[in-house]
Amino acid sequence: MVLLPSRGTLFPHPLAVEGDIVGVTKTLNVERLQSAYLHGIFPWYNEGEPVLWWFPKPRAVLFPSKLRVHKSMRNVLNRRPWRVSWDRAFTEVIRHCAEVPRKGQRGTWITEEMQERYIQLHHLGWTHSVEVWEGDTLVGGLYGVLVGRVFFGESMFSLRSNASKYALIHMVRQLERRGLLLIDVQQDTAHLRSLGAEAISAERFHHFMRQNRRYWLRYGSIPFG
Repeated sequence: MVLLPSRGTLFPHPLAVEGDIVGVTKTLNVERLQSAYLHGIFPWYNEGEPVLWWFPKPRAVLFPSKLRVHKSMRNVLNRRPWRVSWDRAFTEVIRHCAEVPRKGQRGTWITEEMQERYIQLHHLGWTHSVEVWEGDTLVGGLYGVLVGRVFFGESMFSLRSNASKYALIHMVRQLERRGLLLIDVQQDTAHLRSLGAEAISAERFHHFMRQNRRYWLRYGSIPFG
C-alpha cells in the first residue's frame, strides 16, 4: 500500500500495484474523490481508520443489457406499488444506507465523513440517488457516482421487500437508453450475480475507464433521471 500525500489528487497506476488497495490517505476530500472515480478507484474503510483506496482485481460490473429481472420481480414492476424519483432526497437516501441494518453485518462503512463528502459531490453534480416512495414515505433507494457513461453503485437500502431492486431496475432501464456503458458494483456477490452482474479482468475494466475518461472530457456525463 502507498501512503499518499494529503494534498493532491494523483494515484499510482492501479494495474502496477499488487493487490486491490492502491493507496492510503489520512483524510477524504472531494478533489481526490473526483480523481479516484475518473480512474475507477473508490474509498472503503471503517470509522477511525485511514482511508483505503480500492481497485479490485477482478472487478464486478453489471452491463445494462445483461440486467436480469426474475418473474417475481416482473410481477412487482407490473403492479407499480411505488413511486420512483430521481435526485429528490439524496441526503435521506445516504443516511438510510448508513443506518438501515443489513443481514450479516454489524455496522456500516458509510462513515459520517464519507456522507459529508458525497453530499458535497451531490451539490457538484457527481453523486445521484434514486428514491422509492410509498405515499410520502421513503421506503427504498440507492445512490452512486455518475462519471461519463459509468455509474459507480455505492449502496442501496430497502424498508419494503424488493424496494431497492425496484430502484435499480428503473435506473438501469432509464440510463441504458441514454448510453450507459456499465455499472460498477465493486463486490462480486451471489446476490449481485443473480441480477446479472459478472466479474471482468482488471485490465478490461481499466480499458473501459480509459474510454470513459475520454468521453467525459469531451461530453461530460450522460443525463441522470
